[in-house]
Amino acid sequence: MKFAKRMSRLGTESAFEILARAQKLEKEKGIEVVHLQIGEPDFDTPRNIRDSAINAINEGYTHYTASPGMPEVRAAISEYYYKLRGVKYDPDQVVVTSGSKEVMFSLIMMLAEEGTEVIYPDPGYPIYKSVIDFAGATAVPIPLREENQFRLDVNELKKLVTPRTRLLIINTPENPTGSVLTRRDVEEIYKLASDNDFLVMADEIYSRVIYDIEFASISQFDKKQERVIILDGMSKVYAMCGWRLGWGLMPKTLAPGVARMQTNITSCATSFIQKATVDALLGPQDDPAKMVAEFKKRRDFFVDGINQIEGFSCLKPPGAFYVWPNIKRTGWKSIDLFEYLLTELGVAGLSGTAFGEEGEGYLRFSYANSIENIDKAIKRIKEAMPALIKERVK
Repeated sequence: MKFAKRMSRLGTESAFEILARAQKLEKEKGIEVVHLQIGEPDFDTPRNIRDSAINAINEGYTHYTASPGMPEVRAAISEYYYKLRGVKYDPDQVVVTSGSKEVMFSLIMMLAEEGTEVIYPDPGYPIYKSVIDFAGATAVPIPLREENQFRLDVNELKKLVTPRTRLLIINTPENPTGSVLTRRDVEEIYKLASDNDFLVMADEIYSRVIYDIEFASISQFDKKQERVIILDGMSKVYAMCGWRLGWGLMPKTLAPGVARMQTNITSCATSFIQKATVDALLGPQDDPAKMVAEFKKRRDFFVDGINQIEGFSCLKPPGAFYVWPNIKRTGWKSIDLFEYLLTELGVAGLSGTAFGEEGEGYLRFSYANSIENIDKAIKRIKEAMPALIKERVK
């Protein structure tokens, strides 16, 4: 079979591959695997949202909608974001999609091409670089360093900006590190983008999964709404990963193009899920609040446990639901230790290198699992590490 050359530039998302491997180990070898690899809440979708979707099906919401989304859904997203961030977008600036990843893909394909550059975080969500490469643009990594709490350094960012820079991608709270940009960070990033005439795509999918600090959005500085695109969706804070409902808030000049991309890819987001989204965003928020409170407990337990493992150290992430431990003192490469933990200990995480070159020396674990299972994983790793370190460190 002869594939188009561009297919060789398309990457993947390792979490799904590792999930399949872990499930195969469980089935074929009878290994009890602790699943800490996938970024999906382990909670059920709140009852009011499920009931709303069922009612919508029974009311006949099983047909196509306009590609940008149903008018009442776009209006609800606009109202929700205004309540959340104090920034008002016109419903015509909202495009509803089958997951926020579709907004990301569409915008990169619309804006990036050969001869242009897109700056993205490293370590970062692997689909950013995958789509930049697929579009034929030059992917320029901005390192996220532990000494800066894994926030991008704006002074370092300035050195990467060139006349060819078309787009900057930021993710806050960040996958995989859980870092959160400060208000000063996003203000300086916006000024840099304005001074150098490039756009900023802000992935805010984890913006409500945040602990102890206040979230600041770069949208709050884009007064003319001409430079910032916000990605968000239902997956994380409403435990709706499998429902596939996301959206973008963007300049009016971009929205028709994203809608046209959706016409060519999926036609429209699922109609009854769109209807349920209205009730989710504008209805009771007790369940999301309880979920985030539980994530905080798990985070604290996980970080405390990791820091008792020989050779490991871990900052306490202020957002998302991942821990990003430093394993450099173990003497093991990330990919090798990840493989050992999975195949020998039955602990499924991800190698830091799955998120970019700057991920070497780190692992990622999701704490979207019970404290009981997190404890089980910590104990397995803690017991094994002294011998493993002795084997590698001389």
